[in-house]
Amino acid sequence: MKRFSIMVVDDEILTLNNLKKALEKENYEVILSESGEKALELLESYRPHLILLDLVLPGISGLEVLKKVRETDREIIVIMMSAYEILEKAVEAMKLGAYDYLLKPFKLSDLKATIQRALDTLSLRLRFLEELEKEKSRYYFGKIIAHSKKMKDVLDLAARVAQSDRTTVLLQGESGTGKELLARAIHYHSPRAEKSIVAINCAAIPENLLESELFGYEPGAFTDARRRKTGLLEKADEGTVFFDEIGDMSLALQAKILRVIEDGTFTRLGGIQPVRINVRIIAATNKDLAREVEKGNFRSDLFYRLNVVPIHLPPLRERREDIIPLALFFMEEFNREIKRNFKGLESEAAKVLINYSWPGNVRELRNTIERIMSLYQAETIRFEFLPGEIRQEINPDEEKILTELSQNWPTLEQLEINYIKKVLERTDYNRSRTAKILGINPATLYRKLKNWNL
Repeated sequence: MKRFSIMVVDDEILTLNNLKKALEKENYEVILSESGEKALELLESYRPHLILLDLVLPGISGLEVLKKVRETDREIIVIMMSAYEILEKAVEAMKLGAYDYLLKPFKLSDLKATIQRALDTLSLRLRFLEELEKEKSRYYFGKIIAHSKKMKDVLDLAARVAQSDRTTVLLQGESGTGKELLARAIHYHSPRAEKSIVAINCAAIPENLLESELFGYEPGAFTDARRRKTGLLEKADEGTVFFDEIGDMSLALQAKILRVIEDGTFTRLGGIQPVRINVRIIAATNKDLAREVEKGNFRSDLFYRLNVVPIHLPPLRERREDIIPLALFFMEEFNREIKRNFKGLESEAAKVLINYSWPGNVRELRNTIERIMSLYQAETIRFEFLPGEIRQEINPDEEKILTELSQNWPTLEQLEINYIKKVLERTDYNRSRTAKILGINPATLYRKLKNWNL
């Protein structure tokens, strides 16, 4: 069971000692401070889960300490205490982010109950942040393979637009190029990262169901609509909506999505009152939307609303420098998942992988590596393991180029190091800002830098 830590800040020594004894009996780790100045000094090296903070202190006031705590670490829970019933100060403390306000003298049972409620809330929050950190690590820009200039440019643009709160992004590229992966990376590196990203595949949901799925409906909107249903757009409020394959959306539905983008409102099926939401839109398509507009299949006004920041993901055949690093990345993944011990690729197999056109792009490469590792047990992927459609003759002129490509890859760790170094340089080595841009916890960044002796 996790042991929580509590800092008690009070200028009365008797109060400090009594609270220390009472809280240690509850198995809390307790640290004491008799002034606001000492509390702020302790916070430079110590991070308690909760602070019991007296409002009236000599020197720096409790409100000033609260402000500094909120600036330092917003996850620390602060409960204010005071022997004086100063209503306006209590209101100000709550506005500044205090969890609760206790008036002295209080019963120990009331204090313990308040602390327990606060720490229960914190436990939920910590579990949420842990899950969020896992998601961020999955969709971390530094883990997206980008050794080729084209993909480096894509990630650079995506990382910059991610910092914007509302800017609409249109991802274009062939099927299997990683549009959803990039959409999720943008979301988890954005100010909306702690809110939901709702992915909607416009091609997979039948048109007659898509509208009700998006907007929800009121009771009686149609047969079997017995109670209100919340739509996907409403569930994404304050977060991100990812419209995958938006080029397959009907013209009638496009008009309604246009309204959502323009004024942030929609009406549930069978409803009268508009529902207001605040979402960021990321759309993706494997179609040329400009051509679809010319053919009358896509609304021009919606296209221009979506095309604020267009990002084109190149097909794998145009980023051949990334093929071997991607293959190695997938090998590591499937070594863990299906308990194999593949360590690399033989030279002939690497040449063939680089030479192949990959019509299914990264998705096809991933499926190929999974297929090989599921069927064979070896330390390397050999030429004879490759599917027949991939094994091709390589002419002598290509062989020299491909041999160089297959033998000079940095490790995946080195790719990650290079990416983090680049962001550090752009932030003048400000580690807090770098962690924010990367979308990872500062502690994660510090650990990586320490491991790499940077």
